[in-house]
Amino acid sequence: MNRHHRQPECNAMNFFQRRKILQKVNYLDLVPVRLMDHEVLENGKVDILLPRFKNIYWKRLFYNTRREENIRIHLDEIGSQIWLLLDGRLPVRDISEKLQAAIPEKLQPPEETDTRVTQFLSLLYQEDYLTFREIMNEKTSGN
Repeated sequence: MNRHHRQPECNAMNFFQRRKILQKVNYLDLVPVRLMDHEVLENGKVDILLPRFKNIYWKRLFYNTRREENIRIHLDEIGSQIWLLLDGRLPVRDISEKLQAAIPEKLQPPEETDTRVTQFLSLLYQEDYLTFREIMNEKTSGN
């Protein structure tokens, strides 16, 4: 996957700096923050909108084509619920608890909900669809 869509606030830190920050904390205490826009479909599922072109030159060149400006990443029901809970204030632990309360029948066995949520958020983080408040705070504090 093309990773040139990384948001500016994450560009200043390299992989090793981010990993060092993330190793200091429990994953369930991290606060995820969305980096991409989204659209909620009629069926309640979410499409993450990944910009097709970041460079203004390419945007202008392909503006008149029939291609959409964004690539749509379709999420399933559970992924959509998680994405909608990412408000930049809730830690992963609270997101997991709210998800378990919202759709308990889909998350069986319940004790594996934390694992499923952390794996999904890890994937979104690896693909640069989200970051964590702790990384953003570390960057702004200059440590």
